Amino acid sequence: MILPAVVSTPAELEALVGVELGPGPWLSVDQERIDTFARATGDHQWIHVDAERAATGPYGRTIAHGYLTLSLISSLAEDLYRFDLGTARLNYGLDKVRFPAPVPVGSRVRLRCTVAEVVSRNGSLLVPIDFTVDLEGSERPACVARKMSLVLLD
Repeated sequence: MILPAVVSTPAELEALVGVELGPGPWLSVDQERIDTFARATGDHQWIHVDAERAATGPYGRTIAHGYLTLSLISSLAEDLYRFDLGTARLNYGLDKVRFPAPVPVGSRVRLRCTVAEVVSRNGSLLVPIDFTVDLEGSERPACVARKMSLVLLD
């Protein structure tokens, strides 16, 4: 399948149910990205932003915030699919988010996803999508999450 998968009709979206998209390209997670996220969220915990202290911590260096890893899903998903249907697409929420492995500074992550189902509801489509953020060199992913997208059809 050519990525990103461009979905223009509900039937094309239905055809993606159960199909894994990706993996997408690798993205390096550097300290500048971690520091920017810390400033944006006010989460300045030492394990994320204090390289000297983190060097003696459990991972030997700083690690990305779990929520930073989660937030990368939206931008990384652009390499996997694009919904060109309906009048708007909304983030309806998340189900079962987990962070099985930390993302050390300098690591690379990439994204895979699978459309779990398509549920028609009152002029819209509720689309649960299962995401996995792979961590290079790790048997465990950095993040797994089910994102609920709402496609407004009219």
